[in-house]
Amino acid sequence: MNRRDFMKTGGVVLGGSILPYQFANAFRTNTDKGPIKIGVIGCGDRGKGLMHVMSSMPEQFEIVAFCDNMDFRLDQTSKAFPELKAKSYKNYQDLLDNGSIEAVAIATPLNMHFAPAKAAMEAGKHVYLEKTMTYNIPEAMELVELVKNNPTLTLQVGHQYRYTPLYYKVKDMIQSGYLGKITQIDSRWDRNWNWKRPVSDPSLERIINWRMYREYSGGLPAELLSHQIDFINWAFETHPDTIIGTGGIDNYHDGRETYDNVQLLLRYEKEGMIGNFGATCSNAREGYSFSIKGTEGTVDLLMNEGYFYPEKDKMEELQVVDGVSGATKLSWKDGKGIPILEEKTKDGTWYAFNDFYKSIQSKEYPASNVISGATTATCIHLANHSLFNKTIESWKPAYNYG
Repeated sequence: MNRRDFMKTGGVVLGGSILPYQFANAFRTNTDKGPIKIGVIGCGDRGKGLMHVMSSMPEQFEIVAFCDNMDFRLDQTSKAFPELKAKSYKNYQDLLDNGSIEAVAIATPLNMHFAPAKAAMEAGKHVYLEKTMTYNIPEAMELVELVKNNPTLTLQVGHQYRYTPLYYKVKDMIQSGYLGKITQIDSRWDRNWNWKRPVSDPSLERIINWRMYREYSGGLPAELLSHQIDFINWAFETHPDTIIGTGGIDNYHDGRETYDNVQLLLRYEKEGMIGNFGATCSNAREGYSFSIKGTEGTVDLLMNEGYFYPEKDKMEELQVVDGVSGATKLSWKDGKGIPILEEKTKDGTWYAFNDFYKSIQSKEYPASNVISGATTATCIHLANHSLFNKTIESWKPAYNYG
């Protein structure tokens, strides 16, 4: 790729690829019956966040029901969405028995992803299931078989990086070889707070702060690092061969069971590549960081923006003035590097729900589907097993779900 190609595409050539969100409304016809009637299972912060996104998409989704097993969350949801004419439920099975509901979005604690997802598909509903797809490998395997046996239903997993223009463009950079031979992935998602929420009733501690207890949660690997691990699986069309984890409860000695400080090392043998994925609750300096390092250059990613840093020889190539266009040499934005996109993108959930709608209409697999979801859920299960048991985990043929 020469410098002119780089400039024409606003940073990186797409090589003919088409972003999924560009097709978001391509399958609507005059015979459509209006927006998809959807129910939401789980009304915590994430569940209400999904509802806010869907409320901004009235031509595609109509929220007709929501469910949570705690009364105060149902009250919070009713107050947060006073305009909704939606029925509330305390039991998700009662919601699924509502024949008018066509699809559900599930945003429960991780240990409760599988049961309502399975019940929803058995009830003939399409499913948007938050990440990580399942709590463990056996649940992932069963959900894969369930989806295979119900080919007319869509199950999409909430790894929304697979939908944003920025991350889709970076995938193309990787697949086209633009970064050269990639050998290292350095990824962090750090914060400096205890991740605990105030609890008025001590009996609700484990329910409210479920992320801290192994009965309910996959901890930092599932809640944060699964996004970046999933992107690498997708961008390289691969999975790790070996997973090693280390960590501990190193700062917050408050009764939690999941670690507040973790580091995962993933070896991708076929690609000749190492992935370093870390998170701490004790320092926020790096926050979210994601670097993909190749012989021709490095991509640094934030949530909604990314920059390319060429290696020396690549930089000299890109700075040659083009004789046809007369363009001047590439400039670095605010010292951050060469922008991959000129503008920040929308929240990834918006793109994800556009694809959920499109997948239901077209009866096609979503970009983040049960196979990719099971692959990433397996990575997280193995990572946590390594963390807590001080083992080296290896990928098995049974984990090749495709």
